[in-house]
Amino acid sequence: MGSQVSKQVKRRKAISTEKKSLCDLQGGCGHEFPGSDYRPPDRKNWMSGLNPEKLRVNQIVWPGTHDSATNKIGFPFVSRPFAQCQSLSIYHQLVRGTRVLDIRVQEDRRVCHGILVTYSIDTVIKDIKKFLSETQSEIIILEIRTEFGHQDPADFELLPKRIICVWKPRNSPHPKPGSPLWSAGYLKDNWIDTDLPSTKFESNLKHLSEQPPVSSRKFFYRVENTVTPQADNPVLCVKPVTGRIHKYARLFITQCVSRSCADRLQIFSTDFIDEDFVDACVGLTHARIEGKA
Repeated sequence: MGSQVSKQVKRRKAISTEKKSLCDLQGGCGHEFPGSDYRPPDRKNWMSGLNPEKLRVNQIVWPGTHDSATNKIGFPFVSRPFAQCQSLSIYHQLVRGTRVLDIRVQEDRRVCHGILVTYSIDTVIKDIKKFLSETQSEIIILEIRTEFGHQDPADFELLPKRIICVWKPRNSPHPKPGSPLWSAGYLKDNWIDTDLPSTKFESNLKHLSEQPPVSSRKFFYRVENTVTPQADNPVLCVKPVTGRIHKYARLFITQCVSRSCADRLQIFSTDFIDEDFVDACVGLTHARIEGKA
């Protein structure tokens, strides 16, 4: 019992130290970067607002959501806080400016996060179709993967144009070249399973700096501005844990610039996406188009 208490005391001190480290870093360098003052006049149509005729895919800093379809997962006030990573529906995330969706499924086509489940993948597709019907130039990267420990669902319907759909099955054959679905090799990341915010922040920067620049890369690379509840820690609800790093998205972009790896940043995802996160990604995108980044 005493050793367990001692372990938890050390864990709380480590978390406190890491939160202070990020706070001090932000206080020392701020969060200004090329395009940081830009605000899209219409987040629902922000790609259209950046002149789609000039906009190239490798210039975009794609704002994404982590575990995107968890707004209604589990039971409210009971199991939901342990798995909910977004509070908005897929449609309202897209309206807010999200352009990369991370969808986890199980064999019955229901969206899941671990052992908890929510609505069918058909609800996700319906929301995407609604959004696309209301816009003309917006492009979405849709990642659908079989959640760990589950079996693959049946095949999905073909999605409308303006969708880059990455399908990551666990056991089924991966999409072949020429398929309307993109294979797992086209969307990569380096997931770090930790609840320590500075550890995750620095690991994200390290792995990003090791990637080729977007101008020469043949795949999408994702960085996730999140930390994850750990089973050996008393704080298991997603929101208070991910809140340790959530507000440092602009600081991360600033550090990418100062550490000369901003030309590698491409997909940037978060839990509980908000307008400021979207604005930061769109601002850097705007600066790239203008030749300022």
